[in-house]
Amino acid sequence: MSHFIVKFMKDVVGDNGHLAEICQRVMDVDAKNEQEARAVAETGFCRLEGMPHWSLHADRIQVKEADFPS
Repeated sequence: MSHFIVKFMKDVVGDNGHLAEICQRVMDVDAKNEQEARAVAETGFCRLEGMPHWSLHADRIQVKEADFPS
């Protein structure tokens, strides 16, 4: 299994009128591949946020394989 870092991101407009990218939540996931990591993180995010679907609280998901130093 590989280790992935999954971020749930949202675009918001600040008081200054500028668009900013905000990280709603970061999750560490062990999975076989990127697709499985995303699915596991989506389920966990919905449970933690009390939402039926992740897109109600975030605009996009970023999945990256963790790069641990040897």
